[in-house]
Amino acid sequence: MLAGLLDASHLMPLDALPEKAGEHARAAGFTDLLIYVTDLERRGLHLLTGPNGASPGTAGVIRIEGTTPGRAYQYGWLASSSLNEAAGIDWWLPIVDGTERLGVLRVRSAYDDARAREDADRLAALLALLIVAKRTSSDTLARLMRTEPLNIGAEMAWNLMPPSTYADGRVVISASLEPAYRISGDVYEYALDGPLVHLTIFDAMGHDNAAGLCGALALGACRQARRRGAELAAKGEAVEAALIEQYGQRRYVTGILATLDTRTGVLSWVNRGHHPPVIIRGNRWSSHLQCPPAHPMGTDLGLPSIVCYEQLQPGDRIVLYTDGITEARGADDSEFGIERFTDFLVRHDADGLPVPETLRRLMRAVLDYHDGHLQDDATVLMCEWLGPVIDDTEPAKALTGLLSSDPPATSASTTKDGSSQL
Repeated sequence: MLAGLLDASHLMPLDALPEKAGEHARAAGFTDLLIYVTDLERRGLHLLTGPNGASPGTAGVIRIEGTTPGRAYQYGWLASSSLNEAAGIDWWLPIVDGTERLGVLRVRSAYDDARAREDADRLAALLALLIVAKRTSSDTLARLMRTEPLNIGAEMAWNLMPPSTYADGRVVISASLEPAYRISGDVYEYALDGPLVHLTIFDAMGHDNAAGLCGALALGACRQARRRGAELAAKGEAVEAALIEQYGQRRYVTGILATLDTRTGVLSWVNRGHHPPVIIRGNRWSSHLQCPPAHPMGTDLGLPSIVCYEQLQPGDRIVLYTDGITEARGADDSEFGIERFTDFLVRHDADGLPVPETLRRLMRAVLDYHDGHLQDDATVLMCEWLGPVIDDTEPAKALTGLLSSDPPATSASTTKDGSSQL
């Protein structure tokens, strides 16, 4: 199964993946294979069809909340739906690249044993690799992941920023940005350089295409400076120089530029006119880190860039965010606020939820508080430091954040649209 699909994949467009995967999966006793991918807002799972299949976004959509496939996606668990003995058993498996949750796989298996489950898990892993390898050249997938058109700023930002989730045993990193289809000037960045993890968040002034261009310029300048070996303060200066060269002093960007040394747990950062980072520790304690801010990049006010330091403990979560999170207003015109924001993160950290799922739920809460319509970009970049060693961990355990054995597969009868009847 795996060898045949891998061999076929080299000259295969993404549109052909469901059909080819179904053909090769039969060698392992799997039938009725369906591939679902999540949309940008992580609200639903959308059926990936071939070139002659259903139109993207109009058919084959399963809710993430309250469904068996949704639980497989949220928690990284295998979920099963028992059929009669002759028909076999339906399995829902998360499609995960590292810890980046791409969607779910549904297969019907003639066997219900450990070997069959292992084969299904490996098939889901190979599908994840193939989707990631082919997604940058696939407009089919890009359209499928959208429930509405992107504005120009969002089109630029999503193609500039790294994937929303990363993990390697030392760190788990996840980011979320709303409104996903109407981005102005927010962008985030993370990058690995040996033992160092670089974390960056920028918020460009304005809510128009110029803000998007400004954010893209800041991200490009920061990335170029970092790859030349520039230190934290110098990266901020490089961004300011690029903005002033392009715009004079008419546009500016605020931001946090941080570096985590995974060998020691020392976090260093520079504040360029932005909200300070938050540290969540021990499932109960949060700290708003203080560091004298320099001026926003592009204003050339001459304030010094001071590098500040914090010693982290294994399990600490570093949170960078923009003001669209805390300044989102409810129906009574009250702000979501920093206390509500940090309390939400602490409570869900205590629940043992994985970092990506915590952020997905946070963004739902912020959007619901604002009646679904944000007036400003709301971005969060979270990094959990696990420790100094790159462990050979199983992807499912890294995803769920569990250190003990994986949870048992759930069992439910499933309706046609994927909702569960427990």
